[in-house]
Amino acid sequence: MTAAPLSARHNQLVRAACERLERDDAVDLATLAADANLSPWHFQRLFKSQTGLTPKQYASARRHQSIQGALKQHARVSDGILEAGFGNPSGFYEQGAKRLGMSPTSFKQGGKDVEIRFGIAQCTLGALLVARTEIGICDIRMGDDAETLVHAFQDVFPNAVLLGGDEAFDTWIAKIVGLIEEPSAALDLPLDIRGTAFQERVWRALMQIPPGTTATYAEIAERIGRPSSVRAVANACGANKIAVAIPCHRVVRSDGSLSGYRWGVDRKRALLLKEAALSAS
Repeated sequence: MTAAPLSARHNQLVRAACERLERDDAVDLATLAADANLSPWHFQRLFKSQTGLTPKQYASARRHQSIQGALKQHARVSDGILEAGFGNPSGFYEQGAKRLGMSPTSFKQGGKDVEIRFGIAQCTLGALLVARTEIGICDIRMGDDAETLVHAFQDVFPNAVLLGGDEAFDTWIAKIVGLIEEPSAALDLPLDIRGTAFQERVWRALMQIPPGTTATYAEIAERIGRPSSVRAVANACGANKIAVAIPCHRVVRSDGSLSGYRWGVDRKRALLLKEAALSAS
């Protein structure tokens, strides 16, 4: 069997396992391995090389993803937690609040009583929204107009205590604008980074890419010790909510071409051109 068909076969096995976990996240490793006709050890190694997660971690991530929708659909928080696949509410409270950045009840109520300070600015790339929690910067997004950015942000937490900018936070926003316009400047602001363990490893690796340079998805996968997880690295880049401060725009395809960017490929290109120009000067 040649390498290409074997790789395709491995992709099929992992895809089938992911689909089964999405239908039933309680299925165990032994069952998944038997379906793939592999030993549990070999299957877990294969699965992790393709996704960056073990099957158990993948199932947990899926439950945390579904809890956000389930909490909004149920009148009782406990019903939403149980529908999302947690055996009992305490299991979610032990892990879930950290992922949501608040208690399940607060998320269910659209972020009720949670304080998030945000502000709008203009830069050469368009409108810019910056938001922070008590921990640090939690959201940086770019768009064509401020109103659309604000509406999208408010839709996530309609009942949060959204605070406008004060003098101190305006200084933070100015630093973000400065990072866009003069990307060689260091950002000395705290970040509220929330993601899976794998995503956070990717994001921290992105922060090590110097301005004026780029890295490929494969190179990032190598740097975090997951050389077979190129696709998972790309997905983690796409999940980044803190634009520019976590510079996912510095990651390119293996041939150097630009791939998708959450805030538009034109903005990605503009950021890279700014950084290249400053690096050359």
